[in-house]
Amino acid sequence: MLPWQEVITDLSVISIPTRTDFRGVNTREAVIFRGTQGWSEFSPFVEYQANEATAWLTAALEAAYKPWPKSYRNKIAINATLPRVNPDRVPEILARFPGANTIKIKVNDFEEDSYLVEAALEFNPDAKIRLDVNAGWTLEEALLNLYDYNLRFGNVFEYIEQPCVDLEDLAKLKAEIPMKIALDESIRKALASDFSDFQRFGDIAIIKWQPSGGFANAQKLISKIGLPVVISSALETGIGISHGLALAAAQPELDFACGLGTVSLLTDDVTQAEVLNDGYLEVRPRTPDLEKLAKLAAPGERKLWWQDRITEIWNNQSEEWKSRWVS
Repeated sequence: MLPWQEVITDLSVISIPTRTDFRGVNTREAVIFRGTQGWSEFSPFVEYQANEATAWLTAALEAAYKPWPKSYRNKIAINATLPRVNPDRVPEILARFPGANTIKIKVNDFEEDSYLVEAALEFNPDAKIRLDVNAGWTLEEALLNLYDYNLRFGNVFEYIEQPCVDLEDLAKLKAEIPMKIALDESIRKALASDFSDFQRFGDIAIIKWQPSGGFANAQKLISKIGLPVVISSALETGIGISHGLALAAAQPELDFACGLGTVSLLTDDVTQAEVLNDGYLEVRPRTPDLEKLAKLAAPGERKLWWQDRITEIWNNQSEEWKSRWVS
């Protein structure tokens, strides 16, 4: 049996605090390692079970051992990401996305979070606004909240991301509201679906490199779903973001800014600091700074925890799956 230690080489486990509470995440942990094609990242959130984290390890190994897909562009437009923060922090956070003309805002409801839209538009009056609900509303809550958002702000919303969890609720909502609907959890939590009727439920597909299972699996998903795509991140380090940028660059058509600027939400990164250039990030491989890997190293018990996690996933895979990553 091929041991994973022969495939996942130069392994480091790093821990980076976030600048704000991001959906309950205050520290981002990741495994950084190297293969024949370069550096890669394995970073499912710690609460994910092995079955869900398998797609993430597949993505990480593919990026380490297989060439990047064909690229149609060398830079990607990026949206700013605004977590739920106090209003006085909005300019500070949005200033980390220079040139970004699209702002994605995490919201609970209109009553609690309309001030975030106000503050974002005060910072950039011409911005396109995306609201990300993370499947937090019932159909009735979605109708009420989106009526209030539309009444207060008008036609500033590019789309609403995953307002409801139930697909039939999404279909009903799509028929009722003037905004477009983007699907995230409905895709990445149901990768085995055939997606043949997803145009009933939304207008845009949110695709993430790691949760989708890597480049090849993401491209299959995109073809099945048949909707315009936004390539987004899973709060990765600069290594994972580089693979998200490669996936975005591999799309023949890319009509929306992508959610790949989230390193700005971390207090540090394993790569050299990088800022947007007039709202864009360059598509190119990133390598970790070895001094930063040492500085950001997680405690020994966390490294053991991640090694055990890889072992559990690895031992549940077929020998054919394991042999894909052998040169």
